[in-house]
Order: sequence, then C-alpha cells, then structure tokens
Amino acid sequence: MRAIDPRSLGRYTRVVLVASAAIMAACGGPVAKNGPAASPIADLPAVRLNYRYEADVPAPQLPVNTAEEKNAAVQADFDQNRPQEFLDRTITSPDKKHVLAVYRAAADRTAEYRLDAYTPDGKLERKISSDSMAVHFPDAISWAPNSTKAAFVAMTRSVAPTPTPSPGASPGPAKSTHADPTPTVSPEATPEPTPSPEGQPAAGATPEAPKGILTFGTEQIYICDADGTGVKPITQTEGLIYFYYDWAPDSSMVAALAVTAREWEYFDGLAAMKGESWTPVGRLRVVETNGRERRLDDNLTAVRPVFSPDSTKVATAFDTQIRIYDTVGTTPTQAAIPLRNQLLLSSQAFDREQQLKLQGQDTNTNANVNAAPTPTPDLSTTTLPDPKTLVSFNPVVQVEWPQPELIYFRTAFVKRMQNDADSVTSFARWHRLILSGQPTAAQQK
Repeated sequence: MRAIDPRSLGRYTRVVLVASAAIMAACGGPVAKNGPAASPIADLPAVRLNYRYEADVPAPQLPVNTAEEKNAAVQADFDQNRPQEFLDRTITSPDKKHVLAVYRAAADRTAEYRLDAYTPDGKLERKISSDSMAVHFPDAISWAPNSTKAAFVAMTRSVAPTPTPSPGASPGPAKSTHADPTPTVSPEATPEPTPSPEGQPAAGATPEAPKGILTFGTEQIYICDADGTGVKPITQTEGLIYFYYDWAPDSSMVAALAVTAREWEYFDGLAAMKGESWTPVGRLRVVETNGRERRLDDNLTAVRPVFSPDSTKVATAFDTQIRIYDTVGTTPTQAAIPLRNQLLLSSQAFDREQQLKLQGQDTNTNANVNAAPTPTPDLSTTTLPDPKTLVSFNPVVQVEWPQPELIYFRTAFVKRMQNDADSVTSFARWHRLILSGQPTAAQQK
C-alpha cells in the first residue's frame, strides 16, 4: 500500500473533540515492562485512557523503510559456491553482526524460500530452514529490535525439491499453498530424541540443513537465535495462516494477524473475480517468544497492529474505530475509541475547504468576474452529515504509535487491482489521538 503525503491536500482543518474510550472489558491494570522512557500512561490499563482527537494533522515522522541492498559478500558466496541457488535478499541485524540470506534452490517453487544465517563478511554460519520447510511471505522476515532473535513465517514444503538439479533448471510454476483443505505435518515433525547441534559443521565443511523441526500445512511463525540456532515455531495452530507480525519494542513478543486457510481462499477468490488484488485480513493476537499466545479480537482487520513504545499495549483499527489492548498483566483490558462522528464532522469541514479552494481557482480563471459564487451549505453542529455526500470520509487504513501519548492514524480510499497501474489510493488524511489518563476519585474531589 503506497503512502500519500496528506500535506499535498492543502491547509489542514482541525477538529478537536474530547471523549473517553468506551469500555469493552472489565477493568484491571497491567504491570509495565522495562523499556524506553517511562510514560505517564504506561501503568494504566487500556480502559482508563482518555483521548483527544485532532483531525488533518501533518504526517508523523516515521522510519523510512527502504529495501536493503544485498550484502555483497553474501552474494559473492552464492555466485562462487552456490550456483544452483538464487539469493533473493539479505536482511542485516540491527547490531550489524549477523545477516539473514533469503534464497531459493533451482527446483523450488516461486513463492517458497529458504533461510540461512551469514556473517557480514559473507561466511555461512548455519542453514536455518530445513529441507522440508518452505519460508513464505519474505517481506515479513524481521529481526527483533535487540538483535537476539529473528522471526519468519514457514510451512511444510509443498513439493520436495530435486536434490541435484540439472544446470539451467528453472523454478516450477507458482501454486496456491492453501488449496489443500486437509493440511499435513512434515515427516520431520517429530524431533529427534537426542539431536546433535543444529547444522554444526565440521571445520571447513558446509553446514547441513537442520532436521527435526516441526512443520505444518499452513503458515506458522518461527523464531531462531541470531546465529541461526534454536529454530522453533512459536505458533502451532494447524489451519491458521499467520501472514503478518510486528515485534514489540522490548523484543519479548510479536503482534500478529492470522486467518483460516478457508477464509483466505474464499476472500482471495472473491477479489480475483472482480479483478482486484486482495489485501489479507486477520484476527489480532499477541504471541510471546516462549510460544504463549493470546487472541485479542474476534473481528477481521487489514490494518497492521502497532505496539506502544513501552510494549505494554498494542493498537489496530476496524473501519472508523481504534482499539487498544493491554499486552501485559494478569487482568489485561481492551478499549474501543469510536471515531465515526468525529470523522464525519472533520470530513465535512475538509470537503468544504477543498470546494472553496476549487471555487477560488475557478473565479481566478473565469472571465465573468461578477458571477455570484456557489452558496456553501450551512454546517450544523447538531446534525451529522450524510457519509454518502463526503468524498473524504473513509476508513482507517494505517495506525502508528511513535510516541507514548500519540497515536496517529491515516484514513484513505484504497482499491488494489491485479493490474497495479489501475490501483487507487486517494483522499489520504492523517489524524491523531492524544492520550491521557482518567483522573482518579481522589483527583476529582
């Protein structure tokens, strides 16, 4: 999804409304984790947060996600020593001490990848994925912020590759990985009783692919240590497709979206019939690195979840509603912030401003300078506008949490087509919520 700078839309209209987050669960307070600078709201449960809404604000300052250039030393190793394997990309750890190599063998299917660990100077440390494991969604592969672990999505390889492909062999045709309604477990599903160190090579030998790793018929989230050891799945729900996850800033967990394989096939098929490219939707959950998983919501969303800077909360959106969930504590809570009315009013003001600008341009180019301007509608403070009359009233498509008390969210009309040239993203506007804590009974006296 391409981001469009809303500053190109002109002067900003500001609407400030104050309200309390609607309670969706019983109160209870999470215990804050150690992390970045202490926040006044870190110790507050989600249901005790107040917010102030500000419309049409400048876009937040976010890290620029540029594609990393392939590590030259790793590429050289593939060119010289691995001619039947094709390096797709490299991903360097934040501390610059390790590099993940994402690649395919000549006989592998187009959407099925493999993963190895390298040193920055191009030395192969370990093979991370087993021969029966197919790494999917390579764009989702990421390092934990503290560089101690990496996460990726994988499942059982659909077709065993040819051990020694002939020179010039090309990958087979792409195949849907979710067509089989009865997912199976890889033959390597049962760990070896007394496994030897994973992929530990003899001096000067090429590491072997690890064995005894549990695999599944649908995509699961795996983690490994920085040097490629300790590969294990942290999700083990056969039939669910985990297609997106985001690391917590403290590296203790990921916030993930997952959907059933049947739902994936159904929604993808509907989009294909319309010539559209389906944006995957999933149900939000948090998964700790020890494998403990908690589903946070039963509703589907395409908005990628984001953690608070202190890792104590996670947020996402459903249409015109922002939801915040506690990620820590014995009695975690969740809260909904309905923004439909606020967005209707701010969209009405935004559309009116754009119309006035267009009228001003027409007046400047109109030979009849005495023509009367088009009357503008009377903005009512008690009656909400009809959303069908507002071109800039659109759902939330992106959420960002760059500062403890600030949640930014972008609304836009987005339509993705199979022919990317026909895709549309319009009326992209940034807004934000300024969070604060509800006063206690003592403070109210």
